[in-house]
Amino acid sequence: MKLEDKHAGNGDLVGEGQPYLGEKYQANGKPVANGRGEISVKQEANGKCGVPRKSLNMYSWQEIQKHNQKADQWLVINRKVYDVTAWANKHPGGSRVLNHYAGEDATDVFRAMHLDLDIVKLYLKPLLIGELAPEEPSQERHKSSQLVEDVRELRRTLEAMNMFKVNPVFFFLHFAQILILETLAWLIVWHFGSGWPVTIFISFLLTISQVQCFFLQHDLGHTSIFPKSKWSRLMQKVVMGHLKGLSTCWWNHRHFQHHVKTNIYPKDPDINTGPLFVNGYLKPISAYLHHLLVTIFSLCSFSVGLFLLMPVYANLMSMEMMYLQKYWGEFAWVSSFYIRYFIMFGPFYGIFGTILLIFLVKFLESPWVAYVTQMSHVPMRISKEENRDWLSTQVLATCNVEQSFFNDWFTGHLNFQIEHHLFPTMPRHNYHKVAPLVRSLCAKHGLQYVNKPLLKAFGDITR
Repeated sequence: MKLEDKHAGNGDLVGEGQPYLGEKYQANGKPVANGRGEISVKQEANGKCGVPRKSLNMYSWQEIQKHNQKADQWLVINRKVYDVTAWANKHPGGSRVLNHYAGEDATDVFRAMHLDLDIVKLYLKPLLIGELAPEEPSQERHKSSQLVEDVRELRRTLEAMNMFKVNPVFFFLHFAQILILETLAWLIVWHFGSGWPVTIFISFLLTISQVQCFFLQHDLGHTSIFPKSKWSRLMQKVVMGHLKGLSTCWWNHRHFQHHVKTNIYPKDPDINTGPLFVNGYLKPISAYLHHLLVTIFSLCSFSVGLFLLMPVYANLMSMEMMYLQKYWGEFAWVSSFYIRYFIMFGPFYGIFGTILLIFLVKFLESPWVAYVTQMSHVPMRISKEENRDWLSTQVLATCNVEQSFFNDWFTGHLNFQIEHHLFPTMPRHNYHKVAPLVRSLCAKHGLQYVNKPLLKAFGDITR
């Protein structure tokens, strides 16, 4: 859930002295004196946490779980109860993200998805309506308190190891790669002309550039590059809007839903493919013949539609959202992409030829993006809402692909999807360092940590 982006505050938003949002609580509901809990108590005593404790209403999980509708949304963060109904439509990450967690404990997903905790807390203050009753556990009763605490302890360990610290050189080289490929494509056309061999060759160069842009904007969308989220948001508009020609708001609203409810039907839009596709094993079909026909249609559509993902589907959905939501600033960024292409390649191909070049590049880009993004999720568990803990939700619905220099580059480090889903704001160059600790935690709690060869992962998508 993304709350921080619309705030205009200054300063480093993730202060090193800030308390972790998942402190331990004793059976009586009071924080354990482990340092972090003490900080929280002192802040409340000093009036820094808004409403004094004794003035807050007390709620049971049974009461909270009733408020899970679009017109009535409560959620719990760090034992505090918030009514987010009125805020939902203003939420920068999209209203559906909040609705997906209505009536549930959102402590871990809240911490995972937000970089700027200080600013987010300012938004939470007026939404606070109470807290869990002292006799209530810190998370729903069906969840393992030990597993939840182990995940939070792992995060504290990774923060102490500076695993959320960015290596600027890595991302500078990644961005430089994109600019070099774009410039090289133009220079080749300028020097050798616009014949078919040259056109095919530069199409491959531009396809690589487009895919690497996709990976970079993905990092920026998760605010995992810059210390302040507003810088990441601005740079994402440059990369996604100017370099790719797509709306950042469309991508973020869709992608954040995927992260908070991975492979949960119908909350995850990546698996909500409609009645004409058989995705996983969730959509029961009573008649065998109907199932057979739909399966055949799905395979044919997958084969053809795979190449139309970026030039048709993504562009239409992006344009639709910008128009319906009146995101005129987004329109300007997207328009700059087409203006740039016409300036660069128009003199060689003309208007119609340049449009065909753009379509060809996005046509070639589509299967690359589709396979990389789906290889870690489609073959895994797809289910309806089960309200599992954060670790189980991600590990059951996500798998990794074996590491190599090529795999890391080819997938934009999305071969480490498990680590990425657990810690979305972590810079991706640190995933391989974190993986052994995550694997160990999964083994401790009996969760299967799946790691496949790249080609097997691709084959599993079609299977």
